[in-house]
Amino acid sequence: MSALLAPPSSRLTLPGGRWLLLSALVLGPLRENPGRTALAVVAIALGVALGVAVHLINASALNEMSLAAHHLAGEADLVIRGPRSGFDEALYPRIARLPQVEAANPAVEVDVAIAVAGNEGTLRIIGFDPLRAAQVQPALLPERRSLVSDLFDPDTILLSPAAAARFRLETGDSLTVRVGTGDVVLRVAGLLPEGAYRQPLGVMDIGAAQWRLARMGRLNRMDLRLKPGTDIAGFRRILQRELPPGVHAVTPDVEAGRGAGLSRAYRLNLDMLALIALFTGAFLVFSSQMLALLRRRPQFALLRAIGLTRAQLAVLLIGEGAVIGIAGSILGVVAGYLVADYAVRHFGADLGAGYFRALAPLLHVDPRALVFYFILGILFAVLGSAAPALEAARRPPAQALRAGDEEESLKRLRTAWPGTGLIVLGLLLTLAPPVDGLPVYGYAAIALILVGAVLILPRLASACLRRLPLPRFAPAALAVAQLQATPRQAAIGIAAIVTSFSLMVAMLIMVNSFRTSLDSWLNRMLPADLYLRPARAGESGFLTPDQQARIAAIPGLARVEFLRSQNLLLDPARPPIILVARANPPELLPMVGATVTPTADQPPPVWVSEIAANLYGFRVGERVALPIGEASPLFTIAGIWRDYARQSGAIVLDRSLYERMTGDRFASEGALWLAPGASRQEVARALRARLDNAANLEIASTGEVRAASLALFDRTFAVTYALEIAAVLIGLFGVSASFGSQAIARRREFGVLRHIGMTRREIGAMLGSEGMLVSALGAGVGCALGCLVSLILVHVVNRQSFHWNMDFHIPWLPLMGLALALIAASVATAIWSGRAAMRDEVVRAVREDW
Repeated sequence: MSALLAPPSSRLTLPGGRWLLLSALVLGPLRENPGRTALAVVAIALGVALGVAVHLINASALNEMSLAAHHLAGEADLVIRGPRSGFDEALYPRIARLPQVEAANPAVEVDVAIAVAGNEGTLRIIGFDPLRAAQVQPALLPERRSLVSDLFDPDTILLSPAAAARFRLETGDSLTVRVGTGDVVLRVAGLLPEGAYRQPLGVMDIGAAQWRLARMGRLNRMDLRLKPGTDIAGFRRILQRELPPGVHAVTPDVEAGRGAGLSRAYRLNLDMLALIALFTGAFLVFSSQMLALLRRRPQFALLRAIGLTRAQLAVLLIGEGAVIGIAGSILGVVAGYLVADYAVRHFGADLGAGYFRALAPLLHVDPRALVFYFILGILFAVLGSAAPALEAARRPPAQALRAGDEEESLKRLRTAWPGTGLIVLGLLLTLAPPVDGLPVYGYAAIALILVGAVLILPRLASACLRRLPLPRFAPAALAVAQLQATPRQAAIGIAAIVTSFSLMVAMLIMVNSFRTSLDSWLNRMLPADLYLRPARAGESGFLTPDQQARIAAIPGLARVEFLRSQNLLLDPARPPIILVARANPPELLPMVGATVTPTADQPPPVWVSEIAANLYGFRVGERVALPIGEASPLFTIAGIWRDYARQSGAIVLDRSLYERMTGDRFASEGALWLAPGASRQEVARALRARLDNAANLEIASTGEVRAASLALFDRTFAVTYALEIAAVLIGLFGVSASFGSQAIARRREFGVLRHIGMTRREIGAMLGSEGMLVSALGAGVGCALGCLVSLILVHVVNRQSFHWNMDFHIPWLPLMGLALALIAASVATAIWSGRAAMRDEVVRAVREDW
């Protein structure tokens, strides 16, 4: 006690070996509680690993897309890009003769369906002029001159090494591509140079490609190399005025960024989910550190008494969090790299949504990204330990030495009003618009609401626990009394549960809302009995007018409708918007909001999807010019409809009007209604009997199309489910760390209870009751908080990310099952965590309080 009464001038100053002493003070407690330390390290490592893996996979895909676009452009300064349906090839000589143009290479670019036994898919085929390519895109020419001459054979194709490997083809093999409903057989004349184009690609002579791929007289791309000294930006503006509607001149950089823009929101959401896991890990560090520091308060008082200042003690305790962060970040970076490398090598860069399905990238590692996530892991761990460290440093030594001071010290933390303020601020941020098309403020609102909810937990836990009646069962009554006496310590243990469970509830509600809305949308969009299309994927499949007439004449059909899908390039920096021509659009489309019917003297109607309306600012009743056919006629926007299938936006118009404007009478797919008493099997057999190459037709019932769409949805959200599981695991780690720390701190209490006659089983029942009550409270608060966060995800984040709305649906049964599973796991964890403390000798435990 004399040390406590000594004047400040006589306090102990640390000797020259103080760093050794300080490291012992930091590392010693971590070694004393390896289980708690390991859980905190694993939590940080898991969050960092998820962030690193998701970032590396996405960065690799984007890097590969950029390389592919630049390799394809070669030495071009500008790329003239039109819709996939193409533009008149007569534009080529006009552009090539311009005085600023040194070389121009016309091209046809088509994604075709491939029919290779056991390995179906799509392949991008580019038809270009080999003589012009030598000036603009020499990398796409084979090294052997004999192969260049082979390109002029209309039945040959050159493949990139990636395409040959994907479809298991060699030089001399036959490649079957589907055009319309028929098959076109091409001979693989050779391979492109290794490294010229790392993605699956085929090249043909432009004349052969136009003929064999049914693109006669059409181009959809021109690559221009300008003469030295030409102002590229100025020439592009002049050139744009000479181009037909829907055709744009852009730089190769814009070409490279178009595909990346479509996946940007999805990539941001994955990054945010990974950061949420790290955010939850920080709460685990906070709760475990807070409980551990409460137990070590006498040690801190002695350190303060021998001369350690408040600042030095705070630095020491924050250093413990930094050590946890460093260890977790190292493990996380290594694990994230290994996961990303394995995923890219075995599954490609596709994370479920299909944006990068055709890419086969090499893992692209930016050291700065690894350093960023390494520092981020340390920062989250330090932030998690900062509040407990500062509170422990502020406590006077004399009070800290007093037994039972833990709850009193927590009473000084006035967090209810700051927490309420953060929640209110978060709710206000949900009203903010997106930043560059991304829901930045939406995610900031979620973070603020989560932090605010944790800050008001002590007040909320105290209010709830005070109202609990004392049960007759003695162990349960002791559990209730213990929690009512220490509500703030209980709130610390609840924090990790609330954080992880609320995020899982929010994601579950959001995904269920999306899936239920999608299911309802499919029921509206699939009114027919059968659907058919020439090919599962690609752009080369179509039904001719003769085939459409044959299908309509098949007995057993009450009604037949065909639709034609094309695309329009409204903005060269964005992916093309889908144009759908079909009969009777107002009857079949799920409209959102008011609609208008244009009068006879007004432009004809079109109906735009929610995505298109948000991306391009379309409004009902507005007149817009659309590049359909060879002109840009005016249309009246008659309504906005909900569409979950076309993420770049869609515009629907009447098919008869489309045919008059374009002369295109082909169809992309058909919908068939059966006559009363007709059999699906009989109609399908009749279809295949009356059509040439009918074996290539894909015929499916409404149920099969719906099941395939929902299966694709589930595959898209597989990564989301994995990140949810990670958050729940981190929450359970927090429960284990919380009860483990409290059990160790309560050894004296257990010893006294054993002295007065309680058995170990009864003490286990008491701990299980505490775990049940704490987890039930955490699950209740987490469920309410998760519902609030899910509203932000559904109506703010989703709306600003993907530009569509969805109906709000709460999956009550799965939520109840999750809550019960969490409570059961918490009870088991509480009992297991107290086993070590209950093994101590009774006398030894009681003597600690003497």
